[in-house]
Amino acid sequence: MKKIFDELSCSVSKITTQKYSTSFSLGILALKPTIRSAIYAIYGYVRLADEIVDSFHGYDKEKLLNRLKAETDNALHEGISLNPILQSFQETVHKYQIEKKLIEQFLHSMEMDLQKLDYNSELYKEYIFGSAEVVGLMCLQVFTDGNREKYNELKPYAMKLGSAFQKVNFLRDLKEDYVVLGRTYFPNIDMCVFDNYVKSQIENEIEEEFKEALTGIRKLPHSSMFGVYLAYKYYLSLFRKIKSKSSKEILKNRVRIPNSEKAFVAFKSYIRYKTAHL
Repeated sequence: MKKIFDELSCSVSKITTQKYSTSFSLGILALKPTIRSAIYAIYGYVRLADEIVDSFHGYDKEKLLNRLKAETDNALHEGISLNPILQSFQETVHKYQIEKKLIEQFLHSMEMDLQKLDYNSELYKEYIFGSAEVVGLMCLQVFTDGNREKYNELKPYAMKLGSAFQKVNFLRDLKEDYVVLGRTYFPNIDMCVFDNYVKSQIENEIEEEFKEALTGIRKLPHSSMFGVYLAYKYYLSLFRKIKSKSSKEILKNRVRIPNSEKAFVAFKSYIRYKTAHL
């Protein structure tokens, strides 16, 4: 029965999410059960592409990414894939009518990661849009479940949240990206002179995006509001920890939030949500 394969595919996407991100896994658990599998599917697919460009050293990354692109096209066209992550993703795309151009833009940003690019302001915006903002929009199409008016209202806020998350990731992974992968995403920055002033300029930009995103979170349907708010609070706590470190410190060590602290953030977030103090 195909139902068994579909259940297996959803399970693989869920396990992938749990393996790679405690924060997003807990955030998804706070969503209404009926939409959790769709968000697991989106995260699983995004993670699969991200792993190709970030982790599969010693392999032909371009070839692997092109294969994923071709298999994605086939899965969306045929309505099935033997790859469980692709299977759950294509089911989600069709069920929630996720726009194909969002997927194409995401894969384009993954292709950018295979090149040694000197990121100016335009390329930076292009990369952020494809790697983060469109992922927020895919999730938003699930959250709004076909309500186009609501989707269009919340679209700018979803993009801001995705952008803020990605930029926090950039700061958190600065050492790995620069030293190991040779990437520098922030435009017009010489990493040889990355100092506290430059770091604070980036942080000011992120702070503004977090503020704008919260306005949109408050307008989400109740089925997704707390889950998205929880992910927002996790990233906000990570961001604040990064802010407390010097530029030299974040170039030496990857900043992390221990699980005990995440549990405390979850408890406080739940209290604020239940008392309508978002």
